[in-house]
Amino acid sequence: MNHSYSGQIIRASAPCRVDMGGTLDISTFYFPLQYLNPCTFNAALGMRTQVSLHSYKKGWVKVSSKGFESVEFTIDNAPFNHPLGLMFAIAAYFRLAGVHIQIDSSSPPRSALGGSSSAAAALVTACYAASGKQNESAPVSREQIVLLAHGLEQSVATVPCGMQDHLAAVYGGINVWFWNGCGKNKIFRQQPVFFKPANTAFQDNILIAYCGATHESKDINSRWVKQFVSGNCRNQWKEIVFCTQSFVDALLKENYKEASRWMNRERNIRCDLTPDVLDDMGKKLVDEAVEAGCGARFTGAGGGGCLWALGTAENISRLKGKWKTILSERNTACLLNEGIDEDGLWCSHLSFDQ
Repeated sequence: MNHSYSGQIIRASAPCRVDMGGTLDISTFYFPLQYLNPCTFNAALGMRTQVSLHSYKKGWVKVSSKGFESVEFTIDNAPFNHPLGLMFAIAAYFRLAGVHIQIDSSSPPRSALGGSSSAAAALVTACYAASGKQNESAPVSREQIVLLAHGLEQSVATVPCGMQDHLAAVYGGINVWFWNGCGKNKIFRQQPVFFKPANTAFQDNILIAYCGATHESKDINSRWVKQFVSGNCRNQWKEIVFCTQSFVDALLKENYKEASRWMNRERNIRCDLTPDVLDDMGKKLVDEAVEAGCGARFTGAGGGGCLWALGTAENISRLKGKWKTILSERNTACLLNEGIDEDGLWCSHLSFDQ
């Protein structure tokens, strides 16, 4: 049975993120590396993706999103392999038809900041509100939204998907996530790295650049997966686990110089595995960051999109002008100045527990 949406406009939004130790949130990696206690760090950013639901033609789903041409299909004929296919897959799961899904993201399209996953988390939440699948006696949990958004995204993807993007989108803040796997009571475990007001102060220690070129994370991710399952590069991934843990330990002590060192070491390992994870502009940005005494890393799986730097406030301040000069070489490139998002997921018509 289809739910034809004809109610009030429902809005939901969620933040994107920067990260360190990504890919370890993919079960292909964290199951065999479980004995090493793999983890991923991420920080939710003030660049939010907003999803709104509006009534539309009976039986049809229309999706409009910045950077993509608007498309519409009947609910049972929508292609899930379309660039906006994940949104149609979510609508199909909820049997929500007669709806126009509008997506407005404050981050650049396909910028490796986890925007598609934040859109998925926001849309799942809005669909819960529209379908009436929750009530006050049984509120939807944040964990439930993460697991469903991730499950739906992985179901239509052609490569294994991680969960860290959905977690940053739903929980917000600055966290390290430990991966237990579905054989445990909890697939993930959250450890906050900073609390208010340190979350806000952390934005003085980071710098984020959009390189002006979009990315396709599945291209590089698929190569990492193929390398790993073939038995190659296992020692490099063990080292990536160690680098991420050491990075987090340094951050907990607010030792940004030490954290930067581990960040650069982790990035170098990945660059050895896939040299094209950084484009020419990315390499220039990294070189300037290292010269300034900072750490630098591509976000997500790289191959375009964004880079972020970490360092003392003084070093980051000095690096800012140098990065601006490099980014001026490409008219689509720029610095992104949004701070840390404390709140995570929000919905106008839905309450959920922690």
